[in-house]
Amino acid sequence: MDRTTSGIYGLDELLGGGFPKKRAILVSGACGTGKSIFSMQFAYRGILEAEEPAVFVTFDEMPDKIRQDMLNFKWNLKELEDNDLLAIVDATSARAGVPSEEEHSILPGQLDIDKLLVDILGVARNIGAKRLVIDSIPAMASQLEQESQIRRAVLKLAYIVSRSGLTTIFTSEIPEQSLGSGAAMQFSKYEVEEYVADGVIILNFLGVGTGATRTLYVRKMRGTKHSLEIHPLEITEKGIVVKKVEEVFK
Repeated sequence: MDRTTSGIYGLDELLGGGFPKKRAILVSGACGTGKSIFSMQFAYRGILEAEEPAVFVTFDEMPDKIRQDMLNFKWNLKELEDNDLLAIVDATSARAGVPSEEEHSILPGQLDIDKLLVDILGVARNIGAKRLVIDSIPAMASQLEQESQIRRAVLKLAYIVSRSGLTTIFTSEIPEQSLGSGAAMQFSKYEVEEYVADGVIILNFLGVGTGATRTLYVRKMRGTKHSLEIHPLEITEKGIVVKKVEEVFK
């Protein structure tokens, strides 16, 4: 299995050496669990450490806000963009129905899945991208009215991306839930994403209030053995770090 680093500190060793290349990984979690940071860390460290240019498609946040927020980790996204190693595609403006000032953007009224994929893959070809992030599936699908349309769009997205040769992360929103509680778990917003993805990673909270701990759980990862344990996750000054249980709960 040809692998590439996930870019997440402590995660590669749980996956037998990293993400399988050219696969699509679903990262799901409730609000505040770190999905967007996880996705950008995958892109940013992949560029620096694996020499794999990346395209980051944002449907939820304005690109300038992302650039600002990532400076908290000392990640200079603008420098990578200026060197054609990273392209941030603004789809948030199109969702809001306003024009974008970004170099790479989706035009208002052109959020059709076929047009989206053509534009995204065009940007990927232009910079020689090896990685792709789509943040997030629910925001991308917000323009579609029927759930059957959404499911078809997700299936098409997964199929085209898998044929493109890009190692891809797409994110999805799920409600907070207790892993191991015995209740049926939800792994994605539309309950189809986890079936078309090659890997599923769940970000969650364990506990409440000041005693809450962020966690990471690898639900599946085709083509590789992986940890089945729930691991503590911390957002530090250098980004997301996945730890072993004994390192946190001593």
